[in-house]
Amino acid sequence: MELLMKRMTRDQFIQATSGLTMGASTREIAEGVLVDGKSQSDYARAKQITRGAVSQIVSRVWKIHLKAVNIPDKFVEVTAVLPEHQAFIVKQWEKEAQRNDK
Repeated sequence: MELLMKRMTRDQFIQATSGLTMGASTREIAEGVLVDGKSQSDYARAKQITRGAVSQIVSRVWKIHLKAVNIPDKFVEVTAVLPEHQAFIVKQWEKEAQRNDK
C-alpha cells in the first residue's frame, strides 16, 4: 500500500477551514496532521479517539483544499527538494500530465 502524506501550508489550511465550523480540538488535529506533519495515529492515541475519526477530520479539510487548488482526481500535489536537473524533469512531467488530463 502506498502511503502519501497529505500536507499543506498554514495559509492553505486557513483558507480551507475559513468556512468550516470546527471545534478547537478538531482544528488542532487537522492542522497538526496537514500543516505540521504529525501522525494521525499519535493524535488518535492522545485524544483517545479512533484513527478513523482522525482520518475523517483530516479528509474533510483535505477535500476542500483539493477543490480550492483544482487538483484532478488521481493526481497528488508533491513538494520535494531535488537537484536542479531532477527538478527540471519533474516540472516537465507536470506539464505533460496537465496536457494529457485535458
